[in-house]
Amino acid sequence: MTLDTQPPTAAAPVHATWVHPGPLARAALPLTWLATRAAMLALLLTDERAPLGVGGIAREVHTLYAGWYATLAGGAFPAGDPMWQYPPGAGPVLLAPGLIPGLTYFQAFVALTLATDALVTLALARTGARPRRSTGGAWLWVAGLPLLLHIPLARYDIEVTALAVFALLLMGRFPRAGGFLAACGALVKVWPALALLGTPRGRTSREAWTAALTSGAAILLVLAVAFRSPFSFLRHQGERGVQIESLGGTVLAFARRAGWSGHIRYRFGAMEYVGPYVGVVAAASLLLTAVAAALLLFWRLRALNWSPATPYDAALCAVLLFTVTSRVISPQYLIWLLGLAAVCLTSRHTTQRPVALLVLAAAGLSALAYPVLYRDVEAATWTGSLLMLARNGLLLGGAVLSFRSLWKGTKA
Repeated sequence: MTLDTQPPTAAAPVHATWVHPGPLARAALPLTWLATRAAMLALLLTDERAPLGVGGIAREVHTLYAGWYATLAGGAFPAGDPMWQYPPGAGPVLLAPGLIPGLTYFQAFVALTLATDALVTLALARTGARPRRSTGGAWLWVAGLPLLLHIPLARYDIEVTALAVFALLLMGRFPRAGGFLAACGALVKVWPALALLGTPRGRTSREAWTAALTSGAAILLVLAVAFRSPFSFLRHQGERGVQIESLGGTVLAFARRAGWSGHIRYRFGAMEYVGPYVGVVAAASLLLTAVAAALLLFWRLRALNWSPATPYDAALCAVLLFTVTSRVISPQYLIWLLGLAAVCLTSRHTTQRPVALLVLAAAGLSALAYPVLYRDVEAATWTGSLLMLARNGLLLGGAVLSFRSLWKGTKA
């Protein structure tokens, strides 16, 4: 929608009316979604025959997720698999494709992912069409997700991101519903709990946090009763090392160029560095994560001026900070950041517009790093090392800018 203002005349006072966009403008977003998702699907279906770079993107669904589905259908979490590093809420998400008759697990998984993607697009578009809102968020999501090529269709991070997006969009008017969805997301991949960080003090925060804690505890109890070994993921998650695509991994890549004796090894579903000082880098990452948590808590205690966009901005800032300080930065993490940046851009009050552009650029470089030039990243060639420096530099710069903008936007 656009705001059309009529100039004052002697006969008519100043007034404002809302002008609806024409049919072509209304069709642009869904047509772009259809075109880009068709291209993503084509890349996924031809991944084995004509792969981009290392290929094998769909293998995660065909082998890993399908194998976990068989174990989950038997009433247990895959406790013996070191690659199982997810909270119990991931179980129902991975079981859902098996409920669709007439399709293979892979076909049903991709169909559900596309359906979820469409729902996120619809929610962002409807929110952006309201007065004093913006459709920029819907456009960022629709145009930004294909920058990751076909990876989003072969991971369940779109479903997780959808829970966080819906939680944030509902939080202002329906804090209990927002809290419930944030809790559901946290039980799938933890980070959606950060959607609660920026809730305004007072009744909204109390209702959202109470709903999140009570519903989360109830769902967790049901899952613990329904499945065996619900907390096995904690051991496997704690054993993770320094992934080659992380910020610490970038430091080690340049150390390798300088003669460091470490090398990479496939562990826990990712390529990780092993060798001297890797433990120091991992410990530094954990320390930086603790510092990020302390900064966010300090902001929460000192913030005074809440705008309608503050909950959105705080969620993006928090996830960015925890992402750049993590020992692992997989390409699908950019799905989370794109979703949160899209929510920010639905509000004209957001402080995160420059950050959203940095996230878009980082998404494009992430697809170059994996799968297109992953061999260079693995070998720590100059091309691979500089590529990861650029991608992680964008994320680090975005995290710093995001926190600075959040701080300035909420001070008195």
